[in-house]
This record gives sequence, C-alpha cells and structure tokens, in this order.
Amino acid sequence: MRGGYAVLETKYLDLLAEKFDQEEKVATEIINLESILDLPKGTEHFVSDLHGEFQAFQHVLRNGSGNVRQKITDIFKDTLSKEEISQFAALVYYPEEKLQLIRNQFESKKDLDAWYVTKIDQMIELIAYASSKYTRSKLRKALPEQFVFIIEELLYKSDEFSNKKPYYEKLVQQIIGLGQADKLIIGMSYTIQRLVVNHLHVVGDIYDRGPEPDKIMETLIDYHSLDIQWGNHDVLWIGAYAGSKVCLANILRICARYDNLDIIEDAYGINLRPLVNLAEKYYGDNPAFHPKKTADQELSDVEKLQITKIHQAIAMIQFKLESPIIKRRPYFDMEERLVLEKVDYDRQEITVYNKTYPLENTCFATVDREDPARMLPEEEEVINKLLLSVQQSEKLRRHMNFLMKKGSLYLKYNGNLLIHGCIPVDENGEMEQMEIDGRIYGGRELLDQFEDYLRKSFQDKETTDDLATDLVWYLWTGKYSSLFGKRAMTTFERYFIKDKASHKEEKNPYYHLREDSAMCRKMLAEFELDPDQGRIINGHTPVKEIDGEDPIKASGKMIVIDGGFSKAYQSTTGIAGYTLLYNSFGMQLVAHQHFNSKENVLLDGADVLSVRRVVDEELERKKVRDTNIGEKLQEEIRMLKKLMSYRYIE
Repeated sequence: MRGGYAVLETKYLDLLAEKFDQEEKVATEIINLESILDLPKGTEHFVSDLHGEFQAFQHVLRNGSGNVRQKITDIFKDTLSKEEISQFAALVYYPEEKLQLIRNQFESKKDLDAWYVTKIDQMIELIAYASSKYTRSKLRKALPEQFVFIIEELLYKSDEFSNKKPYYEKLVQQIIGLGQADKLIIGMSYTIQRLVVNHLHVVGDIYDRGPEPDKIMETLIDYHSLDIQWGNHDVLWIGAYAGSKVCLANILRICARYDNLDIIEDAYGINLRPLVNLAEKYYGDNPAFHPKKTADQELSDVEKLQITKIHQAIAMIQFKLESPIIKRRPYFDMEERLVLEKVDYDRQEITVYNKTYPLENTCFATVDREDPARMLPEEEEVINKLLLSVQQSEKLRRHMNFLMKKGSLYLKYNGNLLIHGCIPVDENGEMEQMEIDGRIYGGRELLDQFEDYLRKSFQDKETTDDLATDLVWYLWTGKYSSLFGKRAMTTFERYFIKDKASHKEEKNPYYHLREDSAMCRKMLAEFELDPDQGRIINGHTPVKEIDGEDPIKASGKMIVIDGGFSKAYQSTTGIAGYTLLYNSFGMQLVAHQHFNSKENVLLDGADVLSVRRVVDEELERKKVRDTNIGEKLQEEIRMLKKLMSYRYIE
C-alpha cells in the first residue's frame, strides 16, 4: 500500500515539474501559498430548508444575511444617512431593477451623470473594503471580465503627486459618456455580493412545499463556491430520478398537496396527462385531499377538484408501491406500515400499533381487497410513463447531477459537522444500529453506508427494485434514517384517521439529547472532529422561536438553522428562517423576518431586518491555515518543497 502511494506521489511530482519547470517558479508559488495561509479565513454562509422559496432565498443570498449592508454601514456611516445606506444596499442587491428606477428620478442628464460619478466612486471604495482579506488574484476572478482593467485601475490608483488625477477622471467620464455606467455598476454589484461570502453551505431541503426549487438550483449551479448536505426532500427527488417509483409517487403527492404541480409540468417538462386520466376515472372530490391554501393565488373550483383527484390517485399508488419493499426488506422493520393490508374494508377501520381506528374520507376504488398492494394495469402504466418522463427531463438531469456532485449526507468543514437531519441514537445516547445486507452499522459508519448506496442507485438508473434503490426510499421514511429522524411516517393516518393521536410521529432521541453539550461532544468525536472546538450545524426541524425555543443549543455546540424559510412553517416558527455567518472573528446567527417582495426593497429600501446573535467569538482570529483549504494548501507546499529539493537543489 505504501509503495502504491509512493508511485502516485512520484507521478504527481512529475506533473508539478511540467507546470513549474524552473526553480524560480517553484519558489514563487511556495511564497504565494505560504502568504495566503496567513490571510484571515473567508466568510462562510450557512442556509437550510429553503423548500422552494426562491424569492426569499435569493434575497438572503444577495444581501449575504445582512453582510452587504453591514459593510456599507462600516464605510459610510459618517457620510450617508440610514435612508441613503438602505438605497445603496438595494442597488447592490438588485442593480438592474434599481438602476431603472434611479434613471427615472433624474430630470437632466447632467444630474444623472453626477450621480454615476459618485456611485462608481462609492462602489470602488466598497469593493476595496470587501476584498481587503483576499489576494489580488482572487479579487480579479471576482470582477466582471469586461471591466477588469478599468476597475483595477480605479482600485489601485495612486495619485500622491496629482500626476494621474486627469487620467482617473477621464476613465470615469468615458465610462459614462459611452453608456457603460449601468453595466459597470451592475458588474460591481455582483462582485460585492460575491466578495462578502467566500463559501456557501446549503444544509439540506432545497425541494418541496415552495413553488420554485428549480430556480434555486439554477442559482446554486452558477454560484462561485458551495457545498450541499442533502435533506430528506432532496433525497426523495434524487431517488425519483434514480429509478425509485415510490420516491416519484411521493414527490408527486407532495406537489399535489401544496398545489405545486407546475414544478413537475412547467419547470421540468414531465407529462402528467396519464395520471390526470387515471385520476378522473377513479376518484371524486375528497376534503382530505384538497390542496393546501396559499396566500399567493386562489384556485377555481375546477382546478381544486382536478388536483384533489390527482392527489388521491398518486397517494394510493404510493401506498401500494411501499408494500413490496417492506416485505422484501424485513430488516427495515416496517411491517406496521403495510397499511393497505391492515384495513378492514367492510368495517372501514384499520388496526395499527395495536389500536383500531375508524376511517373517513377513504378512496379505495382501485384497491383489491384480496391483494391490496396489487397495482392495476393502468396504475402500472401510469407510474412507468411518469418515471420515463422524469428520467428524460434534461433540466432535471442537470439539477440532480449537480446535487450529486456537490452534495453529501454530512460534511466535516473547518472543524464543524454539517448535517441536515440527525445522527440516530437511542435514549441512552448510544449510536443506533441497523442491519444492511447481513451486516450491522451505526453512527458515522451507518451514514457512510447510506451515502454509498444512494450513489450506487444514482449510477444505475435502470434498476428500480434493488437494495440501493430501496434504501434511498428508506432514507425518506425509515426509523434509523439520519434524514427522517422519526420512528414512523404517518401519512396514511393523516389522510384517513380523525384521531390526531394517530398522526403523531415520535422523534429520534437525538432531538432532545442534542440539548446536552456532552452528547454533542460525543457525536463530534464519532465523526473524528475536535469536541472542544467543533460544532454541529443542523437543519430539518423548524425552530419555534415564537414559543421561546433557542436555536443555539448545548452551550453553543449545536446550532439549528431551520427557522422557517418555508411559508408553510412561518405561522408556527414566528420567523422566516435562520442563517449563520462564520468569519475569521467567529460565528453569528441571523434571524430573518418574513420577506414580502423585491419591490418593497427597491421602492422603499425596506430590507429583511436581520437580528444578529454572536454564537462565539474567536479568541484568536482564524486564518486560512486553520481551514480545510489551508490543509490542502499546506499539502501543496509540502509537495512543492519536495519537488524543489529533488529536482532543482543538488
């Protein structure tokens, strides 16, 4: 094994020698990398549970959770009023739209030109401040390509003897005179947005509930630096694309429930006509399956009825598809979820978990009482056509490939553990164990197995009933799943049983044990992280600030940042999402109020006022050498020094 490593190292050195073919080039690169290690670490931005709320997410991304406004305030608090700072911030967030409004405010070209001169100068000052901890090379990559020369000249101007003052003035005059001022300001605005956040962490659940997850994905694909920790809803979409029919049924059911079928048809071009035809044939109105109301639009009676029928049709297909998986994987321990087989169809009641309940609002028209899990030929045809359409969607393929490329179940980053759901534990805080294919796994090992099988399923999209594909569904709904984090999913009970006690989904003990710092330290150690320095960054469960719940738990060892981006949660959370900032000085938790509209920001300068709480201040300012990137740079330096000693120094 050691010999194999030596061979790889030799090959790597050979490649380095091709790039750095002179001793001076190697020395210069070592000097450069060693210097970078002593720069302050870049700002990390953590977001979670976006749930398709593109407008709110885009605003948080553009304002860097208040970071843009803070930097404007730092520089201009003595020269600009609060209103002027708000208007400047709005320009940086939405430059195209704000410039249109500003141009309409000026009666003369002379006044507009004077405004351009002032604003370009202010933006140059803001870029200089926002980039102060970056190398010139990194800044150059963030600048708009067509204006790199101009911005660098203005950034690094030196006019000690007034020799170049006319030169700088002429530069700006020519930009304005040639009609390029708007384009320059737009380019600088996006540069500022990029500079205030070095790296973005999306701690799960991009999909479901909200209307525009596809737009969030397009934004993430274009983002300069990020990683994703998959959430349970993300894995559901990955599973559907990877060939899991039951995952597909789930995403269609959720889209129907939240009146988001447009995502399926319009955003991803998936043909729902076969499902509509099946629904029209077998189902009628049913209050249990009415789509959830949204404040954005009112459905007509015809639209509401059609969605209700679709909702029932796909729900029944889902329940049928679950049965064979549960039966062929007894170690999933999900026999109680064979719900269609537990129904007494004559009495219209069901016995689950040793208790019998009457059923209401049932829709069992396609159920064979002798073989409840049997799919009708029509249902088989519908789900097969839908799966084919899903796997042929070019846009969905691109989005799912990106999720796989940038995503993982958990991530160790700069000493912290990022995980969407939970680490399954028992009441005593011991790692819960699960059998998979004859072997027992727990803790980090179990999560690694889940991820390995998910990637295997994604690579083999033609196979729809193997262990890998079944485990992707298990991640959505299984009691030892790190993403689900509950003992059972009571979807059937919520539709058909009035008694709300049957709806309760018991959480994994993780969710109350995470309040204990000793438990958090134990979990950090399980993932080979320093329990003294590390923290767990968690999403998945909305923090009910309205009830006094604190997102900072276990003396700062656990930070939960699902505060409710999803509008469906905001009445119970009381806020519109938490985000987290981690710069070289420490961590700050940011609470966001409800985002009304971009128009409010543009017209009134109204921002989503962010309340910041210091999680922890670093005793010593963190540098690049203390980060994951720093580790990689130090390894590069080691190899460069080895190259220098072997190749160039006799």
